[in-house]
Amino acid sequence: MSRAKVFVSWPDYSIDDPETGARLVKGGFEPVLWPRRGARSEQELIGMLKGCIAAIASADPFTDRVMQSNPQLRIISRVGVGVDSVDMEAATRRDIAVSVTSGANAETVADHTLGFILALLRKLVPQHLCASNGRWERVGPMTGSELPGKTVGLIGAGGIGKVVLRRLLGFDAKVIYFDRFVPLLNGATKVATLAELLERSDIVSIHMPLVPKTHHIVDAAGIARMKFGALLINTSRGPLVDQAALFAALREGRLGGAGLDVFDEEPPPAGTFDGVPNLLLSCHVAGVSHESIRRMTVSATSSALAMLAGETPDTVLNPEVLRRKPIRLPA
Repeated sequence: MSRAKVFVSWPDYSIDDPETGARLVKGGFEPVLWPRRGARSEQELIGMLKGCIAAIASADPFTDRVMQSNPQLRIISRVGVGVDSVDMEAATRRDIAVSVTSGANAETVADHTLGFILALLRKLVPQHLCASNGRWERVGPMTGSELPGKTVGLIGAGGIGKVVLRRLLGFDAKVIYFDRFVPLLNGATKVATLAELLERSDIVSIHMPLVPKTHHIVDAAGIARMKFGALLINTSRGPLVDQAALFAALREGRLGGAGLDVFDEEPPPAGTFDGVPNLLLSCHVAGVSHESIRRMTVSATSSALAMLAGETPDTVLNPEVLRRKPIRLPA
């Protein structure tokens, strides 16, 4: 009997690990490894998915065309929490169950967020460059600031936002938040509008999913509302922020700095950051650590195997498709 194929695109997914790849093999499945290390086209993904009933996926472009071209596909188990790379309406219409690894990287993202905030406030990168180049600048423009007493505005107070809040309270920061779905958050004050949050915050940190309604949730008008010298942190998704407007504000000196882990285009084209001061950048790794990778890949593997066994784990975002059309493995 031939083994059902499972597409795997998370980089460095181990075929030998007893909790990930070896579980697939032991369960009677054939892992098909196509590690994603950069942008991938629809056409490339269509070919890679041929014959696969399930996908343990990175941020591959699961568009309607990709799914239509692979009618045998029934499961997309995302390694991560974002599904902006998946056409959820098309997946549900085509009876493809989509799961995520909620909570598996919240601590990691919170660490990265605080790292951005502290590095920008304390001017760690400019100070490193000064010291390593023989300059000894302790005061004046190279003087940093401190976090205690600062007002930090969280746009989004879900799982990650709550973990960021826990860290901020340890620094005696004042925390306000904007989230229509979170009525109360111990240790933070809810504000009625995003405009109010942007106007009051010394530091703004974004923790929201990217959906059509949140595209450019921080737009040019919102950036203009921010305090002179304020900081903006984005560890969620690039298009949540009007990148061009942000860069203009940094060039003009209206904002004090930005910590960006995510961008409009990833990886960013050459020249994207030319002439933009006070930027601290990373390569979409806020949610990536040795520990979180382990949690996410194990969780995504467990979800895929559970669905292949006819179960509906609570990680599935559209469980109705499994009730409507149960998964049947090929004979």
